[in-house]
Amino acid sequence: MPKNSANFYLWFDTEYSTVDLDRARLLQAALIVTDSRLRRVHPPEDDVNLYLKFPAEDRADPWVEKNLPVLLERCRMPEAVDLGAVDAALCARVDGIFGKPSREIRLRPVLAGNSIHADWTLVRRLLPQFLERLHYRLLDVTTIKLEWLRWFKGESFDKENPVEVRRCFPAATIGPEIGPHDAYYDVQASIAELAFYRSRLAKNPDVQ
Repeated sequence: MPKNSANFYLWFDTEYSTVDLDRARLLQAALIVTDSRLRRVHPPEDDVNLYLKFPAEDRADPWVEKNLPVLLERCRMPEAVDLGAVDAALCARVDGIFGKPSREIRLRPVLAGNSIHADWTLVRRLLPQFLERLHYRLLDVTTIKLEWLRWFKGESFDKENPVEVRRCFPAATIGPEIGPHDAYYDVQASIAELAFYRSRLAKNPDVQ
């Protein structure tokens, strides 16, 4: 078990039924754990990628209904799970790596991703056990993106290109069945995007 889990990142992404986070329902949750150098600390088969139950009679926002029909279909299959199962699976993955959560919040691993405040808001509302395993800080790749594009006038990272994602995060496991707006794809794209910015912002990319 690492002495200081705060040196590790819990890369997390969700899909949900509406951008109104006070009433949104989770549709999908994905988690990959890396160290601070963006190296996996568990094999791909231990990644968390779960779809949540969303009955056929329920309706998501029009944008979700129109643009994410495959996601909604998966949420209506028998394999879809409930919130409790998702909370338990996330905790099991984190505890399997770090042991029981530290009583000191500053020693817990950091939640990371793009616009991670939105996912964190849903965690606070819907996944209470997972919340107890999180650091008080968040690593938001979107913040770095905004500085990179607006201040440094740098080239954009093409997160919708799986080839680019694999190039920047060689440990990515992206098949043809998933793409952008799939939480499992997006969580890997976030890791790749941070690697992309690091390689361009570092004074010496070879520094360990």
